[in-house]
Amino acid sequence: MKTQTVPDIKIGEDQQQETAYEPLYRVIIHNDDVTPMDFVVHVLSSIFMLLPPDAIKVMYTAHYHGLAVVQILPRSEAEKRINKAHFAAGLEGYPLHFSMEAE
Repeated sequence: MKTQTVPDIKIGEDQQQETAYEPLYRVIIHNDDVTPMDFVVHVLSSIFMLLPPDAIKVMYTAHYHGLAVVQILPRSEAEKRINKAHFAAGLEGYPLHFSMEAE
């Protein structure tokens, strides 16, 4: 009986290593007077994975101060989440805006 050896494959290892060396960026939410607060909280919770109390705090900080830091992420992840948030807001017709800056 022949035994087969199965190659040791580790899925996702390259992606983890790639993001581990990427520079970190602050994701920033900008206040606007059009996007409903509940939609902002929904985006922060569903796309940025913030817990509802944290999403509400970020939303109110942006509302009262003009902007707020949402998260600090590797560049590629920050860009991906910002694009998803802009797409979701665009589908609803809201001008919700996020930006990023180097940490």
